[in-house]
Amino acid sequence: MEPPPGLEVHKEGQVCRLTKSLYGLKQASRQWFEKLSTFLASISYTQSKSDHSLFTKETPTGLTALLVYVDDIILAGNSMTEINRIKSLLHNRFQVKDLGKLKYFLGLEVARSKKGIHLSQRKYALDILEETGMLGCKPSLTPFLSDMNSLYKADNYLKDPTSYRKLIGKLLYLTNTTPDLFDSPVHVKAFSDSDWATCPNTRRSTTGFCIFIGSSLMSWKSKKQNTASRSSTEAEYRALVATTCEIQWIQYLLDDLKVQEAGTPALYCDNKSARHIADNQSFHEWTKDIELDCHVVREKIQANLLHLLPIRSDEQLADIFTKFPHRVRFRSIVSKLGLVTIDHTA
Repeated sequence: MEPPPGLEVHKEGQVCRLTKSLYGLKQASRQWFEKLSTFLASISYTQSKSDHSLFTKETPTGLTALLVYVDDIILAGNSMTEINRIKSLLHNRFQVKDLGKLKYFLGLEVARSKKGIHLSQRKYALDILEETGMLGCKPSLTPFLSDMNSLYKADNYLKDPTSYRKLIGKLLYLTNTTPDLFDSPVHVKAFSDSDWATCPNTRRSTTGFCIFIGSSLMSWKSKKQNTASRSSTEAEYRALVATTCEIQWIQYLLDDLKVQEAGTPALYCDNKSARHIADNQSFHEWTKDIELDCHVVREKIQANLLHLLPIRSDEQLADIFTKFPHRVRFRSIVSKLGLVTIDHTA
C-alpha cells in the first residue's frame, strides 16, 4: 500500500497496524454490520433468522422494522414514537442522515397513491437502455423470442463475455421489484410450473413460480434447474420443491413481521403426476432419484402446512416464467400478476 500523506517511512518492509476498520477494505462492510447489529441488539431489536439484514422490535404501541443494506437503512412501523426514538439513537451513535419518506432505494422507486404503495424500477430500466444504446429501440409485445436456437450456436459466442454478463446481472436485478405488506391477516397462495428439457445444450428444465400474499405478488422466479430431468413429471416436481422452500421462507418473514396468516398456504400445480407423487406414500423405481425432494413437499402437506391443489393449464400463472405464451395470453397473465402503470395508479 502507499503510505498516507504525512506519514514518513524510514525503513523498508514496515507495515501499518489498523486500530479500526477503514472504509473500502474488503472486511469493512462486515465490521460495520457487526457494529450496527450489536448496537441494535442492545436497544432490544431482534435480528431475523431468515433475513439477517432485517431487525424488528415489538412494543405495546406497535411493530417497528429496520432493513439494512451496507450503510443504507429503511425504517418502517406503525408507532411514530418508536420510529423517532430509533432515529435519534442512530443519529447520536453513528451520525446518520434522515432523508425523509422513502422515494428511491437501490434502484427502486417508491410511488404513493390513494390505492397504496407501488414499487417501480423505471429509472433503472431507462439507465440500462441508455448504457446499451437502446433508448430508441422498438419495444416488443412480449419479452420472449419465438426461436432461441440461434442463441445457442457456438459461432455466436462473444470473445469477451464480461459486458454481457454485466448486462444480465442488471436485468436480473430489474426483476426484484416487490410490493408492500399488510396489517390484517393475509392468505398465501403460490403457482408452480416447469417446462421440460428446453435447453438444447444441457437439456435441463426451467423452474418457474410466483407467490402471492393476499392479492399482491410477493416472490417469483424463473431459473434453470441444476440437473436434467428424465420426465416432465420429475421437472414439475423439482419446481414444486423450489416453490415449497420459498413459501416456507416467506412464512418465516411474516412471522418476524408479526403478520398473521389466514389459513393454510395453497400451492397450485397443473401436473397430475407430480401431485400424485406428493400424495402417494410409496416410492416407485423411477422416483428414487428425487426421493429427498419427495419428502420435502410431502412432510409439509402431512403437517397441514401446505395445500397442494390442481389447476387448469390455461389458468396457470407461472406459465409466463417457463413458456412462451402468445401476446394475448401474456397480457392476461401480466394483469393477474398485479403489474400496473404507475401513472395510472393515482
